[in-house]
Amino acid sequence: MCDDNTLDDNEHALASSVTRRKFGIISSTAAVATLLPPVANAMSTVESDVVVDTPDGKADGYFVHPASGKHPAVLIWPDIFGLRPAFRLMGKRLAENGYSVLVVNPYYRKLEAPVQLPNLENKRAPENWDLLRSLAGSLSPKTNATDAAAFINYLDKQDAVDTRKKVGTTGYCMGGPMTMITAAHVPGRIGAGASFHGGGLATDKPDSPHLLIPTMTADYLVAVAANDDERNPEEKETLRTAFAATNNDICLRRILKTQVFHRDVTNVIDL
Repeated sequence: MCDDNTLDDNEHALASSVTRRKFGIISSTAAVATLLPPVANAMSTVESDVVVDTPDGKADGYFVHPASGKHPAVLIWPDIFGLRPAFRLMGKRLAENGYSVLVVNPYYRKLEAPVQLPNLENKRAPENWDLLRSLAGSLSPKTNATDAAAFINYLDKQDAVDTRKKVGTTGYCMGGPMTMITAAHVPGRIGAGASFHGGGLATDKPDSPHLLIPTMTADYLVAVAANDDERNPEEKETLRTAFAATNNDICLRRILKTQVFHRDVTNVIDL
């Protein structure tokens, strides 16, 4: 599965750049930030934990934006591990580049973020994956669409958001398809989307995300990891064909490693 592949990629990327001892300390914390170069001309930011009203309850999230002015909004969908320090840092780095960013907890119907794994010593422990798969299984295209509308509505009500600009959305692994559902169900607001290491973007099911492409007006980046491509080489071609049948632009890239942070994402959503 894409999330398991990403765990491999992240650990490999971190382990190759730090000592084994430091890796053990860094890999599960926001201290990963020490490995990243500073954002050039970074804006000062304001960050807060927020609650978003949805038809199904109250969703907890992380909202971060430049300290002054109005800015284009970005909605970030996390991977199967959910909202945690790494994704907060992702959101903050985008905000430092001039965006108002909401990082969401897709599991709010079940629990508040972060997900408490039963076995912290071994992230691959069966009990951890049983919990994560159960949480992921509680979501559906319908819940994703409902949530997307609520999250975009929340962003549009914030003083730090420039509603004259379109919204960007990014998703990682499990979150990849969620960006497509967002773009399809709020087409008037989503101007750009990006899926990194996304799984299940094009399937043979009647609710496959790629079937939503005709209703999307957003430009898209689909970054396909090499190990995902090896497992399902046809998916990228299905996506190319589906996007080519519309007036949308698409950039499909193969990347060797999907690391924890994608610093070039701001190039995708410069609206």
